[in-house]
Amino acid sequence: MAQALFKFKKKIKTGYISSFVLLLLSYILLFYVQQKQVKEAGLVTHSYSVINTAELLKTKLTEAEAGARGYVITQDSSFLQPYFDGLKKVPVILDDLKILVSDNNDQTKRVDSIGPIIQRRTTIMANGLANFRDHDYAVSDEWKQQRQVGKKSMDSLRLYVARLTLAEQKLMKDGEQNLSDLFKGAKIMAIISLVIIFAALVYSLITLSMENKEKERAVKKAEQYEVDLESNKSELKEKDTELKALKDQEKFTTTGRIARTIAHEVRNPLTNILLATGQLKESGSVTQETAVLLDLINRNANRINQLVSDLLNATRFTQLDFAHVPINQLMEETLEMAKDRVGLNKVSIEKNYTKEKCDVYVDREKIKVALLNIVVNAIEAMDGDSDKKLEITTRQEDDKYLIEIKDNGKGMDGETLQKLFDPYFTTKSKGNGLGLTNTQSIILNHNGRINVYSKPGAGTMFSIELNPVEDQKQ
Repeated sequence: MAQALFKFKKKIKTGYISSFVLLLLSYILLFYVQQKQVKEAGLVTHSYSVINTAELLKTKLTEAEAGARGYVITQDSSFLQPYFDGLKKVPVILDDLKILVSDNNDQTKRVDSIGPIIQRRTTIMANGLANFRDHDYAVSDEWKQQRQVGKKSMDSLRLYVARLTLAEQKLMKDGEQNLSDLFKGAKIMAIISLVIIFAALVYSLITLSMENKEKERAVKKAEQYEVDLESNKSELKEKDTELKALKDQEKFTTTGRIARTIAHEVRNPLTNILLATGQLKESGSVTQETAVLLDLINRNANRINQLVSDLLNATRFTQLDFAHVPINQLMEETLEMAKDRVGLNKVSIEKNYTKEKCDVYVDREKIKVALLNIVVNAIEAMDGDSDKKLEITTRQEDDKYLIEIKDNGKGMDGETLQKLFDPYFTTKSKGNGLGLTNTQSIILNHNGRINVYSKPGAGTMFSIELNPVEDQKQ
């Protein structure tokens, strides 16, 4: 009896020691993977810094060039402020870039090649301004020749910056792939840890089956573990959804910031162009043919300005006129707006509306514009199909109200889905690519969420999540 008990205890001890060793090994591996992840993430961040610094260098030199050009056109010395500011900051930025790429010989060579180009370009600009003043504020033939040389220098700078950026993007892609592999490894380690824990639990249950109290305790422990696991799964799912929403919000905010930067960079030269054409018209020595060409320049400059304004409107938060609207009524009004297009394309609509009272607090007209954009895109995605079907579903999920718009069109691949809400991205032969960008802007303005699910050949579903009236009021 004593010998049997000794063997029993020895088995328990051996099982626990083995489980402990395996768990310790798995946690050591997890720690190693985590350290590698931190390192790879740092490399990716470093590449972003290199790209941003290179773009900043090009931007500051362009601003300096624009300032000098503005001064020549208007003879207004205030235009020289960005010129002097650019000349002051360009060397500092170039030094920062050299430090950032000092660990990469190929990138260091590219940056070293940029230095003389910048020096040559700034010298040409300085000589050009001096020549302009020496010739009684008139553009001489000598300066025109130097401008051509300067243009070639800027082209060379852009080429080197593009190569620098391309190399860093490749490094980022490699880093992201390494991160993906490490995440997979971490997932495997976590699964192994769970398997080890489960195996130890099973071993304990088998070896302690002779004692009923221990068995009951083990069962309760397992039940509690399952409850905790389900709770953790629900929490992880919620956190994942929140993380995706935050990423969408961050991407939208970044896009808006970039749009504002582009608008600033584009409108400055446009202003110079419009000022120059205006002065030429007022000079009194303009022929009829020249006047026609100046009008053409003005029209196209205004068109570019309108495109910039459209981009800004599609990527910024706006003031909303909120009202209580039943979600089903909102969808019906949207379909009424698309009635002609639905009939023309012979699209059948299947409505699966919720029977529950679902009121949302939204800007009625703006949210209808967002929904109409999605409906129109769905109809156009089914172009050429014989059986065109559009499914509209409204429902409540937890404390949110959902509108789902699904088509049976050709669907989209992963690359298209990633760029779907990017400004000016479109797969159509017509259109400016701002429709879905504006749609996302409106949804985010309402503190809502928009998700897209699609596979090639399997159609596309847009899911719009809106908050109930109570949440919006808060």
